[in-house]
Amino acid sequence: MSTHLQDHQDAALRALEQSAGADGLEAWRIEWLGSKGRLKGLMGDIKDVAKEDRKAFGQALNSLKGALEAAFEQRKAKGETAPSRLMDITEPSGGERAGRRHIITRTIDDMLDVFGRMGFTPVTGPELEDERHNFTALNVPEAHPAREPTDNFYLGDGRMLRSQTSTVQIRVLDHTPPPVRIVAAGRVYRPDTHDATHYSMFHQVEGLYVDRNVTIVDLKSTLLAFARAYFGSDAEVRMRPSFFPFTEPSAEVDMKMKIKGKWQWIELGGCGMVDPNVLQEVGIDPEEWTGFAFGLGVERIAMRRYGIGDIRWMFENDERFLRRF
Repeated sequence: MSTHLQDHQDAALRALEQSAGADGLEAWRIEWLGSKGRLKGLMGDIKDVAKEDRKAFGQALNSLKGALEAAFEQRKAKGETAPSRLMDITEPSGGERAGRRHIITRTIDDMLDVFGRMGFTPVTGPELEDERHNFTALNVPEAHPAREPTDNFYLGDGRMLRSQTSTVQIRVLDHTPPPVRIVAAGRVYRPDTHDATHYSMFHQVEGLYVDRNVTIVDLKSTLLAFARAYFGSDAEVRMRPSFFPFTEPSAEVDMKMKIKGKWQWIELGGCGMVDPNVLQEVGIDPEEWTGFAFGLGVERIAMRRYGIGDIRWMFENDERFLRRF
């Protein structure tokens, strides 16, 4: 890092050390890391650097930015973001506000209500699973990439946090002879990096129908009926060919819905006909029985229906967001 940038880093860290309370810490953040702060101003200096030195200067700026952000987060972790002024316990209350169901809970309840009216029975299953229910019985081969530790939360004792609600299918079919028509909602876990559209814990609604003479026409009719009951009579469904080990054929499910006044195709999950190997695994004769399965992402549906731009907002418990819904 150049002497010029090192001087700025030293000055920033001294100022951070001298900041007091949440107000002082926030003032420091705005001065140094804000959109119009000093660091942003330094980035404008790159135009004055010789062309052959610009890459090194940019790298040094990135190092400076990383160092200041890390120092800021370290101060936050010490609990200095609490309000700097004491609460006045004599101040009149703003009054009690009625509570309400969380947006995810409401979305799940609404979805289960629609599928319940279509004849699907709600069921549940454990979030702590074994590999048989999460992979083996669902026709996922031993060497399949979906089993990799980088894509799952393994606990080291042969168990794992389930990565899909399809595990409930196996638990039901293990003990329930067909015909079976169920819908399962619950949390699933995958070690995804958190961003606007990904989270390491999210929710799925899984549907399963096994009976004699079930066809892919029944599957599409079910999804279309759900879309029109949930999103409105103008909603449409399309299925794009895909691959899942536990269904054959498999498809991605898109639903056409109105967002900010414009109709758009939105991917909401996967579906397909239950693979004969899955039926055989649970002791059901695939020559006599057929079935379909589908899995829909709850957060994705909630985001599209209510215009939520970032999945993280649904888990941060920010009162402003909670009041909005």
